[in-house]
Amino acid sequence: MTIGKISKVSLLALAVASGGVTASWAETLKISTFVPPKHAFNVMLEAWGEELAEKSGGELTVEIFPSGQLGPPPRQFDLVKNGVADIAVVLHGASPGRFPVTELAGLPLTAPTAGNDSAHMSERLTELAPEYLADEHEGTRILMMAVTPPLKFHVKGFDPSDLANFEGKRIRYAGSVWQAVIESMGASPVPVPPAEAADAMGKGVVDGATFPFEATIPFDLAPVSDYTLLPGIASATFALVMGNQAYDRLSDEMKALVDETMGPARAASFGASWDAGEDHGREYMEEGGVEIVELSDESLVALRTQVSPVIEAAVAAVNDAGLPGTSFFESYTR
Repeated sequence: MTIGKISKVSLLALAVASGGVTASWAETLKISTFVPPKHAFNVMLEAWGEELAEKSGGELTVEIFPSGQLGPPPRQFDLVKNGVADIAVVLHGASPGRFPVTELAGLPLTAPTAGNDSAHMSERLTELAPEYLADEHEGTRILMMAVTPPLKFHVKGFDPSDLANFEGKRIRYAGSVWQAVIESMGASPVPVPPAEAADAMGKGVVDGATFPFEATIPFDLAPVSDYTLLPGIASATFALVMGNQAYDRLSDEMKALVDETMGPARAASFGASWDAGEDHGREYMEEGGVEIVELSDESLVALRTQVSPVIEAAVAAVNDAGLPGTSFFESYTR
C-alpha cells in the first residue's frame, strides 16, 4: 500500500464516521511521482492531501504513487496529459528540449536577484508560469513550479576543486543545460536516471553525478562519493501539473480549493523545505566520509567564463524558435 493510499483511506474513513461526507461523494486525485516515498516532493504532497481532505470535509483526497510506479521520469507529463494520472511531478530535464523556456531557469549560475535559494527561485518561476510557461505545458494546469537548490557535483576518484580534473570524466546529468555545462568543462555527460545514479557511480559507469544536497539522502550517494564541490552550479526545474480533464471533473468548490492551496505561496513554502533539507543532506554526506571542497575565487571566475557561452546559446536558441527566451530570462533574473 502506498503512502497516498494510507492517507486517503484513513482520512475518508474519519470523514464518513463523523458524518461529514458519504463515500459516494468522494473524489480522489491520483498523483504520480518518480521519486522515493520519503523524498521532499512526496512529503509535501502528502501534507497537501491532508489539507485538501480537511478543508473539503473528506470530499477531496489524494492517492500517491511514488517511485515511478506509473511510469519513468520522461513519461510523467504524458501520464497526466493522457489521463493515466490526475497529477504528476515533472522533471523538465528528463525530456530535453520539450520545455525550452522553462529550462532557461536552470542555466548555470543563474537566479533571481532576490536569491538563489529554492524558496525564491520556486516562487518566482511559479509567478511567471501563466505568462511564459503555459503553452509548453499544454493540456495541463500548472499547480506550481519548483527549482532545486543549485546542484552540486558529487564525485568519486578525483578532487573537483581543480577544474582541470574534470577533463575526460563521465558525469551523470539530466537535461540539455547540464549536458552543455559538463561538456564546457571537458567532461562527458552521461544520461542516468536519478534512482540509478548511485549504482552507476559504484560500478564506475560514471565518475560523478549532479544533485542538490537534499537529494543525496534518498538516492544514497554518500557511500559512492569521495568529494562534493561547492558552490552549486545550476538548478533543475520541476512542475507539478494537473490534467485539464482531471481539473474539469471537479466541482467549482473543489477547483477553488485546489487553486487556493497551490500557486506561488505553496512553491515558496516547498522551496523553503528544500533549502532546509540542504543542511541535512550536507550532514549526511559529511558523516558518510565525503569531503566538501570549494572552488577558489579565481576558479569561480574561470567557471563563469566557461559557462557564459552556454547561457548565451541557450537563450538565443529559444529566441530562434520563436519563443520569448530573452524576455523570460530577464524577467526571471530580475
